[in-house]
Amino acid sequence: MRCPFCNHDDTAVLETRASDDGTVLRRRRQCPACEKRFTTYERAELSFPLVVKKNGSRVEYDQSKLRASLGLSLRKRPVTAESLEAAIGRIESKLMSSAEKEIPSERLGELVMRELKKLDKVAYIRFASVYKSFEDVDEFADAVLELKPRKDKPGA
Repeated sequence: MRCPFCNHDDTAVLETRASDDGTVLRRRRQCPACEKRFTTYERAELSFPLVVKKNGSRVEYDQSKLRASLGLSLRKRPVTAESLEAAIGRIESKLMSSAEKEIPSERLGELVMRELKKLDKVAYIRFASVYKSFEDVDEFADAVLELKPRKDKPGA
């Protein structure tokens, strides 16, 4: 692995850890030339389904777009990089296990919303407000109410 700081050809692995779900390896590395440390993430490279957009066009799945979208929703929220990587891993795992050649963008959006709901409620609302194109405050309020735990009615 080339050093991102000084471009030295080889770096040493200091520590390797698997993610909780076992789909990603996190490696702490150090460059012997400049002695700076950095983290890399390793995952199996598999072919993902094409994403079918609302207008019918088809685009290749792009992890950087997914990461950017999640990152925007999670901006200034208390979510670790490891948690974000694990969420991306779970989304990609679901994409791969579907064994479909194509997936509607709406389905991908639902997978993202499901992960954000588990990670951070504020990030979920941020994403949902754009993804679902809220037109008014009532739609926003409905999404917030959806997050609140339901209390069983007495006698029900």
